[in-house]
Amino acid sequence: FSSCPSTMSFFAGIPEAPPIEVFHMNNLYLQDSSPNKVNLTIGAYRTEEGKPWVLPVVHNAEVALANDTSLNHEYLPVLGFDAFSKAATALVLGEDSPAIAEGRAFGIQCLSGTGSLRLGAEFLHSQCKMDTVYVSKPTWGNHKLVFKTAGFKEVRDYTYWDPVNRRVDIDALVKDLEAAPERAVIILHGCAHNPTGMDPTQDQWKKICEVVKIKNLFTFFDIAYQGFASGDADADAWAIRYFVSQGIEMVVAQSFAKNFGLYNERVGNLTIVVNDKSTIAGIKSQASLCVRANWSNPPAHGARIVHKVLTTPALRQEWFDSIKVMSSRIKEMRASLLSHLESLGTPGTWGHITQQIGMFSYTGLNPDQCDQLIQKHKVYLLRDGRINLCGLNTKNVEYVAKAIDDVVRGAKL
Repeated sequence: FSSCPSTMSFFAGIPEAPPIEVFHMNNLYLQDSSPNKVNLTIGAYRTEEGKPWVLPVVHNAEVALANDTSLNHEYLPVLGFDAFSKAATALVLGEDSPAIAEGRAFGIQCLSGTGSLRLGAEFLHSQCKMDTVYVSKPTWGNHKLVFKTAGFKEVRDYTYWDPVNRRVDIDALVKDLEAAPERAVIILHGCAHNPTGMDPTQDQWKKICEVVKIKNLFTFFDIAYQGFASGDADADAWAIRYFVSQGIEMVVAQSFAKNFGLYNERVGNLTIVVNDKSTIAGIKSQASLCVRANWSNPPAHGARIVHKVLTTPALRQEWFDSIKVMSSRIKEMRASLLSHLESLGTPGTWGHITQQIGMFSYTGLNPDQCDQLIQKHKVYLLRDGRINLCGLNTKNVEYVAKAIDDVVRGAKL
């Protein structure tokens, strides 16, 4: 054997993957030196001054936790801080949920919404032998990747968006679900659909629930914006609570990134609702192995913040006030953008901007128009036309409206 080391790398031949669009666009914005640049890319709340906002209630909770000498940095249980998961489960299902009262619902602390989705996907694939999942068309950019890497063999689309009328295409949606095989997993956005910002009406949710029952489909809710969407945490959870009332078993991926502003703390919960509580011991034991093979043990800090806020009446009310502030500012920016577009007489219909909910608007702009917005006007957004309304403020909303008007008309600078 030669004693000379091989010149061939073990890592040779690995192709360079395309960049993750939302982070790539955000980086391009950060590198841009234009004084007029506007960032409508990454899904994070910004104040009127364009800055991140640490919720005052979160800051106060952190100070209280820092001064609590009884706390330490020991490991949590594998399934997480149970008091946090109980509070998170009650938030999404309702304090008076029959599923909680009957012991048929519980939560598992995960790494924000993505970690909750991944744990749910791995568990359903490995333990329930599910290998077909349906996501809305369009959907959040990470859904397909999460389920593919969790082992799902088939990742399919169901129709969601009517691009002509810019609304939920409920008839096509129901038709696609009716054609799905039994035991297929259906990803449903609990509120503030990403990227369209358009949710089904309550009557439409009832139609979706009915076909789920008839076709024996498995419901997987993803709710990343509870409270943040409308300013009312109960209203934003209506669809999930309705499905539970109809006897639907489900898993629910919860994130506290947006509604608590805890983006980098990775605070999430996977709520599981079953019809037979005797199955819970088995679920928890197998979920523990899934967690052990992934992150082994979740972080405590963010979960302690959320738990303290949700279980302290005064802090809980302060949090409710904060999410109303955030949702109200977004609504004001929606109205302002629409007003400017209408004043400019921008070709097309734009009423969908104020009919949508949450931080995103699916504008209807095509990829070429989006490229022009970026290149000509330094207005950064995703190429499917999704914009984050939080990037707008009273100082730049008119500029953005004029930029949109320009690219829609195909005007030259």
